[in-house]
Amino acid sequence: MAEVVVVGSLSMDLTAVTARLPAPGETVIGSCFTMVPGGKGNNQAVTCARQGVATAMVGRVGSDSFGAAIRAQLVAEGVDVSHLTTDPICATGIAHITVDSAGQNFIIVVPQSNHALTARHVTEAAGLIDHAAVLLVQLEVRLEVVRAALDLARRAGTTTMLNPAPALAVDDELLAKVDLCLPNEVEAAALTGVAVDDVAGAVRAGRALVSRGCGAVVVTLGSKGSVYVDTGRVLAVPSLPVPVVDTVAAGDAFCGVLASALARGRDLEASLVRASAAGALAVGVAGATPSLPTAGSVEEILGRFPPVKVERSSPPSA
Repeated sequence: MAEVVVVGSLSMDLTAVTARLPAPGETVIGSCFTMVPGGKGNNQAVTCARQGVATAMVGRVGSDSFGAAIRAQLVAEGVDVSHLTTDPICATGIAHITVDSAGQNFIIVVPQSNHALTARHVTEAAGLIDHAAVLLVQLEVRLEVVRAALDLARRAGTTTMLNPAPALAVDDELLAKVDLCLPNEVEAAALTGVAVDDVAGAVRAGRALVSRGCGAVVVTLGSKGSVYVDTGRVLAVPSLPVPVVDTVAAGDAFCGVLASALARGRDLEASLVRASAAGALAVGVAGATPSLPTAGSVEEILGRFPPVKVERSSPPSA
């Protein structure tokens, strides 16, 4: 049975690389184009599988060549696709990505078949979720699907992890179903109204989300590392200093490795350090799927750097 079940989106990523991002109405010349399977759900499932963790994907693709390619890739990675369904009408989701020379990106996601995934499809996968250690969901599918998955996991005692991307308005009832919320700085700010520019801002945003019902929060800050907050402690994990090629899927690599480590019973600090290493590996490789790390590459990069020092503190009083 699957140790991690991912409920989420799958898309074909169409990525153009250019020296700088165009201004509105401007055309620039690109230097590279790639077309590879992506989508936050797909990326996180592949990352989990590459950690050697039994992983299942619950999602929906179209009956087109993109859908077939995504399914074939997941099978090749060893992901259970027994609940990856095919929509006869909607085309497979698309992500249109532009990346500049500094590795920054703009992404437009067209959900298509991802929004044809329903709560019924999730309910049909209840057996997988019941026996999993971790459920990992994102917000590129409809909120009703996310709620259904979280409800099933909570009833089964499965740890629930939510990557709230893209940033959408979510209510406290949904957040109360989440054991670990994983926003980046932009998403944390959008969810809380708190400016998240540094560790202190991440702590404030994390506290705000915990007060709304989340069991715990990890805010990722790119080159500034990540911050874990729960009711009794704060953990600040620095990033590894590596060159940035592009940031596409770095958050997915972080989420997938963290979910995998926790599913395998690693302690929280060790899991956060491994996730930080995964993010560093992902920014060093262009594209989504090619940048998703294996367990071996995570071990290798951690061996190349001094031990990561996790800073521990208690949340300040309100």
